[in-house]
Amino acid sequence: MLIDVHNHFYPPEYLDALKAGDSAVKLTIDAEGNPCLHYPGDYNVAVRGHRDIEYRQGVLEQEGVDTQIITFTTPGTHVEPTDRAVRFARLVNDAFATVVRERSPRFSSLATLPLCDPAASVAELTRAVTQLGMPGAMLFSNVNGVALADPRFEPLYAEANRLGAILHIHPTDPVGVEAMTDYWLMPLVGFLMDTTLAAAKLVFAGVPERYPNIKWVLSHLGGAIPYLAERLDRGWEAFPDCRADIQRRPSEYLRQFYYDTVNFDPKAVRLAVDFAGADRVLAASDYPHQIGSIPKMKSSLAALGVSDAERTKILGENARQLYKL
Repeated sequence: MLIDVHNHFYPPEYLDALKAGDSAVKLTIDAEGNPCLHYPGDYNVAVRGHRDIEYRQGVLEQEGVDTQIITFTTPGTHVEPTDRAVRFARLVNDAFATVVRERSPRFSSLATLPLCDPAASVAELTRAVTQLGMPGAMLFSNVNGVALADPRFEPLYAEANRLGAILHIHPTDPVGVEAMTDYWLMPLVGFLMDTTLAAAKLVFAGVPERYPNIKWVLSHLGGAIPYLAERLDRGWEAFPDCRADIQRRPSEYLRQFYYDTVNFDPKAVRLAVDFAGADRVLAASDYPHQIGSIPKMKSSLAALGVSDAERTKILGENARQLYKL
C-alpha cells in the first residue's frame, strides 16, 4: 500500500475564478498554456496534473500510488480580502469533496481555510469535517506574516482539538522574503525555515500541550526540526521564557508530530525516523510541483535503511490509520 500525503491540486473552478480576474493573485499563462500563479519569491506552474483529475488518476495508477491526500497550495485563499477568501475556500473544499466522492479510494483530501479570518476558519473547518467528511485541514506556516502561534488562532485550535482533526502545516513565503528572491531561495530555503519556525513557536507557545487531540503533520520532513530539536531542548533548559508555557522539553511534543517525506535523501528521512519513530513518518511526493516527484518518493523510501515492517508503515499504514482510510 502506497499513500501520498503531500501533493497539490488546483480545482478548475478556482482557476476559472482567477482567470476571470476575481482575485488578488497574479495569474499568467506560459508558452505551453499552463496557468502560472505568482506570489512573493515564487510561482507555481499549474501543469496538467495540477488541474485535470482524470489525467492525474491515470498517473497514480501507472505509478502504483493507491491513494493521494489532495490539498490546496500556495498562494492560498488567505491572500484575498476576507469575503473572497471565505468564498474561495468553500469553492475549493466543495470541489475536493466531489473528487473524493467520485473517485475514492484513489483520493482523499484535507480542507483549505480562509485563514485571514479566524472565525470563518473555525466555521469552515467544522463544515469540512462534519459535512464534507474531511479528516482535517492544511494550514500555511504564516498568515500574511502572522504566526500560527498568534492568539487569534486559539479558537481554531480549540475546534480542531474538539474534532480530533489533522492539521498539516505547509510553508508559504516567510517574513524577509525579499532576501530570497533569486536562485529560487524562497522555496529552497525559505519554505523550510518557515515550517521550522512555525512548529517551534507553536510548541513553545504551548499550543500542542493545550490541544492534545490535534494531529500535527509537518511538510518536508519538518524543515529542520529533527536536526535542531536538541538545540530547542537546550533553549528550554537555559532560558526561563522557553519554559513559561510548556511543562516538558520541546522535543517531547515534536516527537508526537508527523513528518512527511518530501525530502528525497534517504539519510535525511532516516534522521526523521530516528527522531520521531517510523510510526510518525508519512510517504509524500509534492506532485506535481516542479520540485516534486513520485518516482523520487518511491526510490528514496526503497533505499531507506529500515525494517520491512517499518517501511510498510511509512509507505502507507501510518497514513491509513491517521487519515482513517
